[in-house]
Amino acid sequence: MSSGWATHDIEMTATRVVKRFRSCSDREPEREWRALLLLMRYAPDLAPAPLFADLTGEPPVVVMSRLPGEPLRGARVRPEQIKAMARTVAGLFAAVPAAIAGQLPDRRWNQGEVERTIRHWARELPASAPDAIVAAVGDGLRWLDTGPRSLAAAAEAPAILGQADGNLANFLWDGGRVRVVDFEDSGRSDRTYELADIVEHVAAWVDTEFDAALFLSHFTLTGLEARRLRDSRRLFALLWLLVLALEDPGRPRNPPGTAVRQAKRLLSLLS
Repeated sequence: MSSGWATHDIEMTATRVVKRFRSCSDREPEREWRALLLLMRYAPDLAPAPLFADLTGEPPVVVMSRLPGEPLRGARVRPEQIKAMARTVAGLFAAVPAAIAGQLPDRRWNQGEVERTIRHWARELPASAPDAIVAAVGDGLRWLDTGPRSLAAAAEAPAILGQADGNLANFLWDGGRVRVVDFEDSGRSDRTYELADIVEHVAAWVDTEFDAALFLSHFTLTGLEARRLRDSRRLFALLWLLVLALEDPGRPRNPPGTAVRQAKRLLSLLS
């Protein structure tokens, strides 16, 4: 759920990308390399091609092909781009057989990790936080304490390879199609959790015009999936509220007032 933290250094040439990892606390290089290998086998041309890896180096390195295109983050995402992105995301969901995806380690920022982090960070919310943020966090925690059934049903959802970072900067538009980069947090997931990660990522609204409803309209969901999507969106929105509320005011990564805007987004989802 990247929010601007630098976990790696990138070197790019005309044909390849060299990714040197600073963070390996949750086996990020292995996650990236494994996902690229799986996608090369099951959905070539959806993601970069894996070229070389030194997973035990200092630092670990993954080398991949360089994809054409520009990130979707930072401007208005047009309807045809949203349609192409949805087609790519659906292809990613369907790429790796469920029997194989089910054997993967859970994605980073999985449901359990997010719930634990929310409860930990909520205790660190400063007393000086704006009332709107305090109230929204309180409402979010009370909702979480109810133990939403759709979240408890996670094990029933078919396993997929989750890209696990919904930042629109990871989706590249080449004028005709969208491809995906950045798999260092990837792992076992389910499609509604991944959809929630995309539409509730701060990148989908803080500096980008992205029609989340239009994007989601391209996916047909069962009743349980629709409920799980709703509750997964609430979960991510609460997490992002705490991320933004706990930003270092001396080193802001987002425009002033972003956390209060996020509080309003969460309350809208909870209503």
